[in-house]
Amino acid sequence: MKLYHNNNYPTRWFAYSPDSGWTMFPAELGGWTKRQPARGLDPIHVREVPLRLAFNTGIPGAPMDDAFHADFELEVAA
Repeated sequence: MKLYHNNNYPTRWFAYSPDSGWTMFPAELGGWTKRQPARGLDPIHVREVPLRLAFNTGIPGAPMDDAFHADFELEVAA
């Protein structure tokens, strides 16, 4: 999984995986659960960034705060 940022969409993260292709999701706590296919990206504006920048979004491979992780699991289970 690779993480990308696009200055035209500062409140979104973009991710690419060979398995799932391009996806976008909100740059917010738990944003990965709101992911959707990304279409029409202009590669001139997309830059790869370290995966750790998507901290606490839930994207696989990015760090999550233990307290947030526990709260997030409770919300998803409800």
